[in-house]
Amino acid sequence: MSTFEPTESEKVAPDHLHNHIDGHWQPALAGGVRRNGNPSDVTDPIGEFAESGAADAVAAVDAARAAGPAWDELGPIKRGGLLFDAAALFAERLDEFAAAIAREQGKRIAEGRAEAERALEILRFTAGEGRRLHGQTLPAEADRSWALTWRRPIGVVALVTPWNFPLAIPTWKVAPALLSGCTAVLKPSPFTPHTAALLVQTLLDAGLPPGVLNLVQGDREVGETLVGHPDVAGISFTGSLPVGLAIQEQAAPRLARTQLELGGKNAVIVLADADLDAAAEAIVHGAFGQAGQRCSATSRVVVDRAVREPLVARLAARAGRMRVGPATAPDSDLGPVVNADRRDACLAAVARAVAEGATLACGGRAPTGGLPDGYYVEPTVLTDVARDSDLAQEEVFGPVLAVLDADGYADAMAVANSVRYGMSGTIFTRSMARVHDALRDFQAGMLHVNRPGVGAWPHLPHMGSKLSQYGPPECSPEQWDFYTEWRSACISFPDDRAGG
Repeated sequence: MSTFEPTESEKVAPDHLHNHIDGHWQPALAGGVRRNGNPSDVTDPIGEFAESGAADAVAAVDAARAAGPAWDELGPIKRGGLLFDAAALFAERLDEFAAAIAREQGKRIAEGRAEAERALEILRFTAGEGRRLHGQTLPAEADRSWALTWRRPIGVVALVTPWNFPLAIPTWKVAPALLSGCTAVLKPSPFTPHTAALLVQTLLDAGLPPGVLNLVQGDREVGETLVGHPDVAGISFTGSLPVGLAIQEQAAPRLARTQLELGGKNAVIVLADADLDAAAEAIVHGAFGQAGQRCSATSRVVVDRAVREPLVARLAARAGRMRVGPATAPDSDLGPVVNADRRDACLAAVARAVAEGATLACGGRAPTGGLPDGYYVEPTVLTDVARDSDLAQEEVFGPVLAVLDADGYADAMAVANSVRYGMSGTIFTRSMARVHDALRDFQAGMLHVNRPGVGAWPHLPHMGSKLSQYGPPECSPEQWDFYTEWRSACISFPDDRAGG
């Protein structure tokens, strides 16, 4: 029997089970549906959402292309005004967004609310860019002449988003796409369709014209159709490295733009002089917040051997006190992972690491006692992890933390940089000289000192290095280099004054 009973506000509106194309909510053209359920309680069916195919994707691109000229003509200031109107509605719906995120993705209500608030700040930031989407006036080489540059939207963009941030990531793609004058097709993860539908509805309620933003629910067939469509000028994707590489390969022959935010294997370096209590609190937050399902999650701790034992004791004690439970339970410290595949992958990674010689400091199982039938994984800390092992090198994307030993700063930094990803890097130390060195030496895009090493503040670029990122960073003015292209003009004015 289900332990989750949705309130009236949490129930899915019939329209939101469908795609939204050219101003209309409509089922998938072939009639396909996919059941979406609650990872906290598999007996809670959220709804049967559209399972779209190539024809739906093509229809959405056609609608976006047709809507492009009028949307471009509106200009960035008026487009920004519409986004400000959407932000006002968004602020009124934070609780609705948080409930949808918790129910279909599994984040605790507080985490869902934090994501909704972050999305709102990103929306407001982007709306304000409508008055700053500028070019330059440059010196001209001829008399009575001007030299100008300005930006133009690239056209139709495909926005392919993941399940781990089902509101924030679609928002930080949709908002700049619309402000720039692009029209868009949003393809969210099939695991989180409801949250995406609520975002689209909010923009529609703010007055977004038909065809400017189209929502197509579905999986691989939709994504491949969008990436290969000749009228799609750019693809912004957040997700796994293998899918990102496939998108790049498919888009390259026609020179379609790509913006790819991919995996992470993020390290926190703890030096011998660090505040171990502060480090342990930050590591637990980074490793187990949102069940470890974020690209910037703390996946590795690289600790000086001199303080390894006291740090591990603190980590195990804090992780061991965490209460695993449903996303909506007020006493839950750690919600479920998103589905059975993710749970099984986490447990398999732990078992493989132990078989290779790692030691379980805590966790490592799927808890069952007193919990509904959901996808739960205990917060897990492993020590004695080999530097070249899968657990030390590859993304787990769950509440699993690897502890690796190091001999001083140089060795710790070498371990931190030894992976193919470079999303986030963090150091705990009291030495300002080491802080300086770390900011220079980390091969990662988002850096932190003596604080949790997850993400960046909403007004800072969200970016990685190495195989974590390709293309302009998001959540920053630099994103316009993806959504727009430059124009320049040399203008000479005739001397039409009477008498020459």
